[in-house]
Amino acid sequence: MKKPRFTDSQILAILKQAENGMPVTELCRQHGMSSAAFYKWRAKYGAWTPH
Repeated sequence: MKKPRFTDSQILAILKQAENGMPVTELCRQHGMSSAAFYKWRAKYGAWTPH
């Protein structure tokens, strides 16, 4: 089984950066991921991020 590239805590930190106003394209470029991965994570973990 393939090991995930990002841990749950890293994903939540990336989503938190997006909530704080950082553009998605910039986040994806910084972390070396696709925008599709970001939106999939947001759909999956969006309810878990503290507001």
